Amino acid sequence: MSFALVAAEGGSGSMPFLIVGLWVLLLAVFLGFELIQKVPPTLHTPLMSGSNAISGITIVGSLLSLGSGYPLPGLILGAIAVALAMVNVVGGFVVTSRMLSMFQAKGEVKK
Repeated sequence: MSFALVAAEGGSGSMPFLIVGLWVLLLAVFLGFELIQKVPPTLHTPLMSGSNAISGITIVGSLLSLGSGYPLPGLILGAIAVALAMVNVVGGFVVTSRMLSMFQAKGEVKK
């Protein structure tokens, strides 16, 4: 049985689920910061536009949490997650559109 499953079940001698969740969040923030810091600027925009798929998964998960009948704090967090993920998706499409417009010829008309 994995450590996360034991922690989620509240097994004897296990860490509380909140502590495990905060530990995973801390590691994810550290790893994300280290990875993004090492990406060259020429690759940053294409990678950011590719991360829209990840934000789409976040939207689906937060919509599921909104419809699952969680208590009010869970619904509030789900609504905040939907709003922030939508901002990320729309921003990614705007940046991608601007990036692609840089490769158009000067006289070419947009469709």
